[in-house]
Amino acid sequence: MPASLPPPVFFAPDYDEFARWVRDFAAPFADGYLARAHGEEFPWDLAGKMAAQGLLGLGVSEKLGGQGRIGDELTKVHLGIAHEELAYADFYLSQLAYTDNLTGPLLERFLAPEVAEQWVPGIVEGKHVVALGLTEPGSGSDAMAMRMRAERADGGWTLSGEKTSITFAPHAKAMITFAKVRGEAKETSGVTAFLVPLDGPGVSMQKFHDPGWKPLGRAGVFLDDVFVPDEYVLGGVGNGFRLVMAEFDYTRSVIGLMSTGVARKALDLTIEHVTSRHAFGRPVAANQGVSFPIAEHATQLEAARWLTYRALSLADAGRPFTKEAAMTKLMATDVSLQTIRDCIVLHGHLGYSEELPLQAMLRDVSGLEIGEGTPQIQKVVIGRALLGREVSR
Repeated sequence: MPASLPPPVFFAPDYDEFARWVRDFAAPFADGYLARAHGEEFPWDLAGKMAAQGLLGLGVSEKLGGQGRIGDELTKVHLGIAHEELAYADFYLSQLAYTDNLTGPLLERFLAPEVAEQWVPGIVEGKHVVALGLTEPGSGSDAMAMRMRAERADGGWTLSGEKTSITFAPHAKAMITFAKVRGEAKETSGVTAFLVPLDGPGVSMQKFHDPGWKPLGRAGVFLDDVFVPDEYVLGGVGNGFRLVMAEFDYTRSVIGLMSTGVARKALDLTIEHVTSRHAFGRPVAANQGVSFPIAEHATQLEAARWLTYRALSLADAGRPFTKEAAMTKLMATDVSLQTIRDCIVLHGHLGYSEELPLQAMLRDVSGLEIGEGTPQIQKVVIGRALLGREVSR
């Protein structure tokens, strides 16, 4: 193999250095994870500390306070590393970074510069969050079936409809809202993205009470003739569906690493437990019924991690990675949930209690499995890539 080709099986030194930088920052927050998982107070303190570290501006230009756009000095692999390391310490660190590092770059890229300057710095500084409003009661992954409508008005648009299961909505300052526009011509029709402030007239909300993700919040958002000015349209009329689909492959990949990050922490806690606990005169870990599942899960998690980094590497190389992104979300969330379940069993009654973080980890990763398309949706995507759209319908 030519010496100029880098080995594809381990991180280059700059990636290792970046991983250590994120890991060292995140480690002190690990002890607070369980208390946060049980509460409903939004972690603005975490947001502020992450912002000071620069972790909420990955992908945002330095002009708007970020660490630079993806493709300049940062890559999607950098983003994956950041989210995995944050999730290992505290899932909520990772989820904050995931959302802010998605919405901030989207607003910068697709809003007029003067509007982006009003919204993006606040995200980067951890002062506010912007939710992503795609899912509706009758349409989850089928974005084309949405019923949210946008009608032309003087100087802008009026939006009416309902979005459901919107993470961060109870605490968000605005929501990137996808709605259908019906114009007189094809170029003036289609799914369109709007930045909708959530404190204006016509906006109402119903908060959900979930078993996990409690401090982040989730809600149904109702828009009743909500006015949005023209300059708050992202990417032009009719471009919203393409905008969403372009991000799905990246977000599915990152969710894979967030899942394995949490599961690796659960496995490490379990290794510590079974090596320190004794029964019948020897460590519990000496039993193959304990050591074998740990070995199996460690192997499967490592495979899932590297499948994800392969997907992100393809993205950085400008190559299609839809199939790989769906594969990694399908595999990583499933493997992670199986790992955490066995970790609970290996802890015995303590694993079933709320004294340890394992139950919270299981709930939080379960939420990741549902997000950005269920496992069944990932199988549809993979099937289409392998068999063709018509065969896999």
